[in-house]
Amino acid sequence: MNTTRTTRIRTLTNLTRLTRLTVANRVSAAYLTAVGGAMAVAALTPLFATSPDASLIWIWPALFTFPAFGFVAWLGESLWGGEAPTWFFIGGIVLSALVQSLALGAAWEGLRDRRRGRRRGRLTTAR
Repeated sequence: MNTTRTTRIRTLTNLTRLTRLTVANRVSAAYLTAVGGAMAVAALTPLFATSPDASLIWIWPALFTFPAFGFVAWLGESLWGGEAPTWFFIGGIVLSALVQSLALGAAWEGLRDRRRGRRRGRLTTAR
């Protein structure tokens, strides 16, 4: 019975750490703000623009999330053959931004810990 409680506490702690790495540091917050701003501008531009090229503004959120969004674009092409629904690409941009924000947060924390001289889980040679 104590083991299940410990497992739940560890799971909650790990989820809290992942959330903190994804959204609760300067680098991740700045990145998510830039992607969110690009998505807001992309969503509002076709409402006020009269040009037929107004929908091309969606390239900016995709470029901000590019390394991860490349997989989403490939998946949409292979599943729907170039006619992927809009929800798939918008969801892909959001998911790509969250994945990259997690990677940025982990890199930031690693660099910050290294600068402060803390090392977690340091590997040593077996004796």
